[in-house]
Amino acid sequence: MSLNFFDKLSQNLIELLNDGDDYNVIIEVENKEKSFTAHSNVLKFRSSYLRRELENIWPNENSIKIIIKSSISAQIFNVILQYIYGEIIDLKNCETRFIYDLMLAADEFELKELTNKLETLLIEAKGSWLKTHFSFIYHSIFSQNNFKKLEEFCNDIVVKYPHLIFEADEFTSLEESALVSLIKRNDLKIEEVRIWDYVIKWGIAQTSTLPANHDDWTKENFLTLKTTLQQCLPHIRYFHLTSIEVILDKQLWKDINQHLLIPDRPVRSTILPPRSVLVTELSPRTEKPRESFSTIISEEHAAKISTWIDHRETTYTLTDFPYKFELILRGTRDGFEPQTFWNICHGHSGAVVLLKVKGTDEIIGGYNPLGWDKDTDGKWMKTEDSFIFSLKNGNIENSILSRVKKTEYAIINRSKNDQIKWGPDFCDFWMYSEKSDFTLDDGCFCRNGDFYEKPIRSSSLEWFSIIDYEVFKIAKKNI
Repeated sequence: MSLNFFDKLSQNLIELLNDGDDYNVIIEVENKEKSFTAHSNVLKFRSSYLRRELENIWPNENSIKIIIKSSISAQIFNVILQYIYGEIIDLKNCETRFIYDLMLAADEFELKELTNKLETLLIEAKGSWLKTHFSFIYHSIFSQNNFKKLEEFCNDIVVKYPHLIFEADEFTSLEESALVSLIKRNDLKIEEVRIWDYVIKWGIAQTSTLPANHDDWTKENFLTLKTTLQQCLPHIRYFHLTSIEVILDKQLWKDINQHLLIPDRPVRSTILPPRSVLVTELSPRTEKPRESFSTIISEEHAAKISTWIDHRETTYTLTDFPYKFELILRGTRDGFEPQTFWNICHGHSGAVVLLKVKGTDEIIGGYNPLGWDKDTDGKWMKTEDSFIFSLKNGNIENSILSRVKKTEYAIINRSKNDQIKWGPDFCDFWMYSEKSDFTLDDGCFCRNGDFYEKPIRSSSLEWFSIIDYEVFKIAKKNI
């Protein structure tokens, strides 16, 4: 049997940090304008980076070692120190850019656990910010090369919308590892000949000694370019190009020519599979990527919800359900603050709220035929047509429909004061956050059928957090 008192230990270590006595390290930040005191024994056991720094610094006449980190801000380093001593991080009211910069700093100090937590938080809760600052994020994460989850998140976007990177002004300054990670993908949606052109363009930009006029190139110039592109060349699908002028080994060039003339004859070179590209022109650079219908539900789910709205016993098919789901709000796009819900969804009648529960396959939601009013002082809304539900998904075997039974208490319009923490409220199912961010605490709630027919969650845990949520306005399709 073991007894753990980590909270008390964390508190004591924070007190040690704040006390200021017996320190033997000073860390100077912000161009030496700010300084922090600390203890070498704590620093070196918590951070391998700081251990190396301390081993290479001689103490001054007062036996104090001074570490200079001019480029880091005092605010960020204060959070780093709080984590090193007490594993306490308070990100309440922090801007997303601060969280991103904190992740970079945590990586620099080799605080792997903190780095991974912040990387996951950005992907799961701050996706809209990442997409808004996509070019900046993409270039910076590959320059570090330590953020594999963010790299995958970004590349999953680029393979669908390649112009975001390949047609950007900063394309030629792209890190080699970023370019290689993209052209390795079988699902990169660009014709192979364009990929080849982009790779050559990037390679020339990296090789400043090449003549500006291609007609002046010598054999040595081509060999120089080939050396620059040595990490990229193995990932080009040469056998899926119709005509090319290439910098290749003699055997590969011979095999390509043979393959063009006699496709069925075996070759010695490795033939990579074709990419699963769409045979379409790239979208114009000014065109925004088309948003998917939903990141939470499928068309089948939409047909099921439409069936419930119309009180049908027979489920609509994908071809005959009469409603279109018009996206009003998406958490990863618009933010997870409760007030955002009231500002955006105000006045929209006939709306569906959908939540993806964190840590499970559950998709739950509710239908409000009346709409929400952000200007009310708080009141109950009466209706016979509202319902709450959960949807079949992943390990969730069956959908659950729960219609309102106490119609005078179907839905609550929260007062202006409550809107800071409360989102949509169906009495037996609501969204709430003490931290004013639905993803940062377990404030969302489902209970066992007081106002609606039955519970919509099989889990015994009534409180939960979310990964994302969406609100759709339900409108009749044009016939």
